[in-house]
This record gives sequence, structure tokens and C-alpha cells, in this order.
Amino acid sequence: MTPPQRQKRGPAPEPPPPPAQQAEGEVRNPERMYVVAGPDGERAELDLVTLIVARAADPPPSASPEQAALLRLCAAPLSVAELSAYLHLPFSAMGVLLTELLTAELVQARAPIVRRSRTDRSLLEAVMNGLQRL
Repeated sequence: MTPPQRQKRGPAPEPPPPPAQQAEGEVRNPERMYVVAGPDGERAELDLVTLIVARAADPPPSASPEQAALLRLCAAPLSVAELSAYLHLPFSAMGVLLTELLTAELVQARAPIVRRSRTDRSLLEAVMNGLQRL
């Protein structure tokens, strides 16, 4: 059995420079966001929890890549926050895209579904009493 060979130690190699840090919410390419969002204009009243659902199955040929991706994602209702996360776009750009799609009637905005934490006990008792009478 041969022992492992020892290597001479030399000066430590220089570590690579750290990548440019990106602060939360900071956009790396602001020109791209301007192209996606366009100039400031009127925007629809949207919350992060507003549900968006597509009205058509396929995006029109004139849709931008971001709009087409958004329409494909909205086959089932998704919140604005989820769409923003899936497309890696800030909420402000998502608001502009959704306003354009709402104006073109390609998507529909719905209020979020609020569910009660517990069912009303009196309703359950009324149903149970009604079933027992049958």
C-alpha cells in the first residue's frame, strides 16, 4: 500500500470577486421592465390577493411573451401575487400587464374567495334534524 503524496502549500489563490448583490425588489435590467410595462398610465385597482382567470384558452398572436405566459398561467384562477412570482416580475409591472389584458377583455379579475374557519353549528343541526325527519 502506497501512502498519499504530500503537496506543497503555496499562497492561497485569490477568491473570485463576489457577484453583484441584488437588493430585494431591485430590478437588474430597468430597460426591460419599461418595455414590459410601458409608460405610466391608468391602472386597474388590483390587490395582491385579487384572483385573475383567463377568458380565452389560447393567447392571441399579437400578445407579448409576458402576456402570453400570463394567459397560459391563468387557465385556473391565480392571485396577482402568484402570477408576479411565477413570471419573476414586480407587482408594478404585473399591474400594467393585467390592466392591458383587462382592457382587452382577455382576463377577468375576481375578488378573493373568503372561507369561514368553521361552519355554523346551527346550520349543521338544522340539516341533521331535517335528515332525521326523512
